[in-house]
Amino acid sequence: MTATHHHPQLLGRTEAELLGFQRRSLVQAAAVWTALGGWTAAQAQGRGNIVELRGDVLRNGEALRPGASIAPGDSVQTGPGSTVVFVVGDSAYLVRQNTRMALDGDTPAAVKALRLLSGAVASVWGRGRERQVIMPTATAGIRGTGVYAEVFAEQAYRGYFCNCYGTVDLAAGTESVVSQASYHQSFWAEPAPRDGRLLTPARAINHTDEELEFLAGLVHQRTAWQIAGRKGSKDGSGQMTY
Repeated sequence: MTATHHHPQLLGRTEAELLGFQRRSLVQAAAVWTALGGWTAAQAQGRGNIVELRGDVLRNGEALRPGASIAPGDSVQTGPGSTVVFVVGDSAYLVRQNTRMALDGDTPAAVKALRLLSGAVASVWGRGRERQVIMPTATAGIRGTGVYAEVFAEQAYRGYFCNCYGTVDLAAGTESVVSQASYHQSFWAEPAPRDGRLLTPARAINHTDEELEFLAGLVHQRTAWQIAGRKGSKDGSGQMTY
């Protein structure tokens, strides 16, 4: 098994950006978050749910400050070189730079939908009622999974969606597919039909196993490949191969 099997292709992102989860500040912040009891303790103690805030991040159009919270009903926008990692209930999010998104939900602890307008978000979701990731060109129904979504505004808002593990109901226009993956099943969600299709196969791009493992750890989970003790190739097929 060679390490190159697990390196994603890069499309408009840098390797340094994908390695951001290894920053000492983020590792330390995650350790503190876990040691203090995670989401439940943060709620009980009135602490914020932001694990790390880096650079310029807006919540509902105003500058987000350390110690604040991001909740359903909020919009989030990150500037160049800026990221934010946060937890809501049993779900964890890593928002990349130059991203615009919003969270829908009925209670502070339950996200019903992540609306990604542009940019990219990696997220891990606990089991339970179905939630959604909504992009301009596709909608994904998710429950108990890890996913990565990216919207390329400069490509007519072409969408990319990776079911890193779990079961996802993905729909674009009149097309739909049920994705069951143990290791990265990826799709392009096209703004216009390509070879007659709106959902087309893709390779794993712009996100790493380690990022998903990091997010899973924030909500006391493990990824499918951590549990299985093996991985596959990032060809987008969704299967472990060895």
